[in-house]
Amino acid sequence: MKIALACDHTAIELKTELRKLLEKLGHEIEDVGFFGNGDESSAYPIYGQLAAEKVIAGVCDRAILLCGTGFGISLAANKLRGIRCVNCSEPYTAMLSRQHNNSNALALGARVVGAELAKMIVQAWLDAEFEGGRHAERIKMIED
Repeated sequence: MKIALACDHTAIELKTELRKLLEKLGHEIEDVGFFGNGDESSAYPIYGQLAAEKVIAGVCDRAILLCGTGFGISLAANKLRGIRCVNCSEPYTAMLSRQHNNSNALALGARVVGAELAKMIVQAWLDAEFEGGRHAERIKMIED
């Protein structure tokens, strides 16, 4: 699977940890930034949009987005039609977001979850499959 990976200045370290996990699992990464260091400020809407655009264009299958809380970057991604980004701080919601909502982007907060919990959340999200059926009907309602 090809995954777009994005962060702002608050989540550079977490992005590095998750990149290692994703590569270990055999996923291809398209890192759209932020590429500075933690001393520089960056605007999460830019990176959330860049990653979401990769998914919409079909360049990437899914996106993982990181900022301080995960909320801001998820808002930016969800502004784009066709993106279903979930902001998670535990694995159960990540799993259900795939099974019931076919989420194609996952947002995490570097100030909210530690690296090990983030890895558990990502693993649950990657392992879960969309169930379709009545859930597909509800997604269509949202898209319409």
